[in-house]
Amino acid sequence: MKYVDEYRDGKLAKQIAQKIRAEAKPDKDYRFMEFCGGHTHAIARYGLEDLLPANVRMIHGPGCPVCVLPVGRMDDAIKLARRPDVTLCTYADLMRVPSSDGMSLLKAKAAGADIRMVYSTLDALRIAREEPQRKVVFFAIGFETTTPPTAMAVLNAEKEGLKNFFVFCNHVLTPAAISALVGDPKAAASVPLDGFVGPAHVSTVIGTKPYAEFAEEYGKAVVIAGFEPLDVMQAILMLVRQVNQGRAEVENEYIRAVTPEGNVKAQGVVAKVFELRDTFEWRGLGAVPFSALKLRDEFAAFDAERIFDIHTIAAPDNPACECGAILRGEKRPVDCKLFGTVCTPDNPMGSCMVSSEGSCAAHWTYGRFRDSKKERRAS
Repeated sequence: MKYVDEYRDGKLAKQIAQKIRAEAKPDKDYRFMEFCGGHTHAIARYGLEDLLPANVRMIHGPGCPVCVLPVGRMDDAIKLARRPDVTLCTYADLMRVPSSDGMSLLKAKAAGADIRMVYSTLDALRIAREEPQRKVVFFAIGFETTTPPTAMAVLNAEKEGLKNFFVFCNHVLTPAAISALVGDPKAAASVPLDGFVGPAHVSTVIGTKPYAEFAEEYGKAVVIAGFEPLDVMQAILMLVRQVNQGRAEVENEYIRAVTPEGNVKAQGVVAKVFELRDTFEWRGLGAVPFSALKLRDEFAAFDAERIFDIHTIAAPDNPACECGAILRGEKRPVDCKLFGTVCTPDNPMGSCMVSSEGSCAAHWTYGRFRDSKKERRAS
């Protein structure tokens, strides 16, 4: 199968691993963050960390939109869903994320709320057309990859004259999150990084140019990589070479899909419908300026926050859950006392165990926590 089997060749992966071991200087530690949860899952699924030398460490980042959604916004969504006139449409990943009182969308649905899992914005639009008596709210979430479909849904609703379709917008921006990690002296000191494996799907939309400031201003190497195992291994090799050569540049390993400019048409659609929020709370990162989107005034009729007068109240995370520290790269999933005991996919205490892109879910699904337990017993 084109562009799948070729990038999962075990022999080639071992060859790249040999190059990494040969080129990584034994007296130096290399600390690279894979920002995107898709890369975290690829690393865990294919056991890529086992191929790396001990001084090349991969650190999980906050690139999971479900994981970084703050508790207060989940509270807002549940309040919306409990309204008798509202049908809340959401992706499956959000259904089991705990709210501040231990509630979740799944539990709210079981209690009678009209909550429907959808695969895309097209499903939410279809429901709005078929049930004009209902106020259909699409729980919009995601990075730059999923923002264009939401924008198109709003434009289509306007074109069709739908009066019962609304968007609860929680779209957030990747570069702003990276800035929060490297631009804050306290955060940078707690998790020193040599470079980033840049996200794949996000970069197909925004291109490579938005990452330039991290290389130029903060001296961090960035290599944009696809999600297949050879993509990730090649990106790590490219990062090692940048560090060895004293370079901090933006390189593109994922040339088969990512261009410097990105998808200009998609960017235009997003810019037409959305504008920047002054600030937005991220789980684990706190309030990050200009890191999220909201609907422009021209589309206020589709804005659930305005129509239903939503005012988010900040709510604390479960104090025993280390999801925030894991999203910042300060801790690993196995460092959380709840991981694998109280917190499992069947009984998640935090969003990192819920989402299909969450690092805790990756470690659980592919058994990486078992290896870590063995290491701790051996030590």
